[in-house]
Amino acid sequence: MPQGDRPIGIFDSGIGGLTVAQEVTRLLPDEQIIYFGDTARVPYGTKSKESVIRFSRDNVHVLLKYNVKVVVIACNTSTSWALNILRKEFKIPIIGVIEPGARRAIEVSKKKRIGVIATPSTIKSDKYAQTILKMAPGMKVVSRACPLFVPLVEEGWLDHQVTESVAREYLTPLKAEDIDTLILGCTHYPLLKTVLQKVMGKGVMLVDSGTETARSVRKLLEDHALLRSSTRPPRHEFLVSDEPEHFRVVAKRFLGHDLPHVRRVDHV
Repeated sequence: MPQGDRPIGIFDSGIGGLTVAQEVTRLLPDEQIIYFGDTARVPYGTKSKESVIRFSRDNVHVLLKYNVKVVVIACNTSTSWALNILRKEFKIPIIGVIEPGARRAIEVSKKKRIGVIATPSTIKSDKYAQTILKMAPGMKVVSRACPLFVPLVEEGWLDHQVTESVAREYLTPLKAEDIDTLILGCTHYPLLKTVLQKVMGKGVMLVDSGTETARSVRKLLEDHALLRSSTRPPRHEFLVSDEPEHFRVVAKRFLGHDLPHVRRVDHV
């Protein structure tokens, strides 16, 4: 098999990374995707740094069994704690979701005031702020953990009055900081764009790290001549570490259609 015809590997703690996978398939429709959701150990956002690193390492090993050509960490928490370690331990190219999102936020922010919303673990890592300030030292970064957004998304309450009330509670302090750009630092959050934009107002640009990550994947494949050359339609596979049926049900809420080829695999 030509190097470029190998699949793209994507992993997440569960289902949120499907928003990244969807963007990758939108930008690179000829590419094959192998997606692994670690649903037996979700969520990562409340786990320790050591656990997240161990889980992330296991996930890379799962994807390597499928001869992937690149690994995408479609999880902000894993990117925060494990990206640099995984890049040292594995020879395969590995892309996370934080750098692409941070870069885009810097590009679009006119006031140089950027907000970040994410899970508690991602906020605790401070990786978004560190990355932004390393790229653009003059930026002001305000971060806020929003743990209730994930269960609200998985419940399907994307445009519910409860979700809007929670969003106002979380985002009011960020509005008070006069930010003009808000990074959606969890792969579940893009599904709440309508509510988040309503609460923040039209003057605030929402940055979806998943979209920017997909662009980074495309550039990497182009730069390394790794684009798929096969003319056969790609066959995507979706793997989980626990019961597939729940994943299928929630995935349909995310994507608006059924997922084929969902099956359970072990980490070892």
